[in-house]
Amino acid sequence: MFSIIKEVQKAFNGDSWHGNHVMQTLNNVDPGKAFQYFIPNAHSIAEIALHLTAWTEEVTSRLMGNPDAEPAIGDWPVPVEKTPQAWERIIFNFKTANEELIRHIGNIMDEDWNDSSKEELSVAGTGITFMELLNGLIQHHAYHAGQIALLSKF
Repeated sequence: MFSIIKEVQKAFNGDSWHGNHVMQTLNNVDPGKAFQYFIPNAHSIAEIALHLTAWTEEVTSRLMGNPDAEPAIGDWPVPVEKTPQAWERIIFNFKTANEELIRHIGNIMDEDWNDSSKEELSVAGTGITFMELLNGLIQHHAYHAGQIALLSKF
């Protein structure tokens, strides 16, 4: 499914119709702001970036046939280190996770796109397809890219 690969690439680092793709949004963040909390009870930019990485890795895992689980690094990982170098590693890890996802998508056979992940939807009681899973990740990237763009204006 070339079109879904293209949409994932656009959300990650391509020509998104809604504005900057998530990589550009992350690259535009001042490292000095990445770990700050601008809104009470809200996540920092770095925490959002780690969350994006976590779920990108989890989607790749599900596409590889692994059972659904919380991401290996957790849903909302907390940065251990809060330095410009740590921020660069967070961006690098997000980039690597997305490149790995895109490589894996390229290996999915056309007849497998309507296969269900092992995720059970609570309402329907059926799994979601690989296509639906990737569409969800694309939406997730756009949603959090908007949050990061707003937070970086503080």
